[in-house]
Amino acid sequence: MYSMLGTESHNTLLSFLMGQKIKTIIAIALPIQILLVKWLSSYPNFVEEYYSNGVYPNISGFLRILFGWIPFSFGDLIYTALAILAIRYVYKHWKSIKRKPLLFLKDIAVVLSIVYFAFHLLWGMNYHRQPINWKLSIEREYTVDELVDLTRYIVEKTNQYQFELTGDTVSPVHIPYSKKEIFSKTEEAYGNFAKQYPDFGYEHRSLKSSIYSIPLTFMGYGGYLNPFTNEAQVNGITPKFRLPTVSGHEVGHQLGYSAEGATNFIGYLVTSQSKDPYFKYSAYNHALGYCLTDLYHKDEEQYNALVTTINPGVKENFNELREFWEKYENPMEPIFKSVFNTFLKVNNQKDGIKSYNAVVGLIINHRKQYFQQD
Repeated sequence: MYSMLGTESHNTLLSFLMGQKIKTIIAIALPIQILLVKWLSSYPNFVEEYYSNGVYPNISGFLRILFGWIPFSFGDLIYTALAILAIRYVYKHWKSIKRKPLLFLKDIAVVLSIVYFAFHLLWGMNYHRQPINWKLSIEREYTVDELVDLTRYIVEKTNQYQFELTGDTVSPVHIPYSKKEIFSKTEEAYGNFAKQYPDFGYEHRSLKSSIYSIPLTFMGYGGYLNPFTNEAQVNGITPKFRLPTVSGHEVGHQLGYSAEGATNFIGYLVTSQSKDPYFKYSAYNHALGYCLTDLYHKDEEQYNALVTTINPGVKENFNELREFWEKYENPMEPIFKSVFNTFLKVNNQKDGIKSYNAVVGLIINHRKQYFQQD
């Protein structure tokens, strides 16, 4: 019997040691992965050709087929389950964690290593591809005069569609579609856009309202892409007139564009070239906000002059959006924004949250090179 117990104890110890050995290997792999990603980031052409236009479209398409048909956010449920399991684990093993904290730290390193690997394999390497202006052969820089010209143009287009949709200049635009219809029309808009830009074809829609739309609002976000399930998540309680561009933005992430300025630009192009006037209004209204913000900081006099030309109905939509975000303001929001700002900078977006504003330069230079009457 002693021999049998001794053998069982030996096997248990061996299993434990083998488990710890594997964990050690996975944990050590984390800094190696970080260095490898950093090295690959120096070769954007390689990432562009072999990942963003090679492996990634197959991964993205497979995940959209796998999860896109589910009417709710499967990724949000995964996050919830993992959070519950983590809390449960800490609660059940608290005594052993205090007794052997280094083993617990190793477990954390193992989890981070696995997550880091999955993130970059399934989506994250897109942060290190060539920028969208390289792909479209356009510049990013612009003058104040060009900014004024674009803002004037965007004001005219926004006023035009506001009047067309409401019949007067004072009524705000209210989109009559359900969220499901907006998602469907976003897919149609991408189909129309792909006729001119085939690389932006979008099939097997996986665009959903996040289960955590209210928490997203408290954090100040309009949506996000789940990199592990490739589901495009939209903040479902955002004012509807803004949803078409938010949806277009998140699908841009799905298609492999990580930079926020790039996906703002893609969302603008797709929705402004949509056949639906509500989508066009959403595009120009969204772009107008960025143009006015930029112009205010660069030429306040021109800003004040152009603001007076905006239809009251358009201003009412801006007020609706402002009141929506003010309703959910909280002391934690700046912290969430700071964390996201740091995340963007770590992932090759040196301007952080300010990179959203890059859409202005992209629109200006795209119009200069590919201007079309719409």
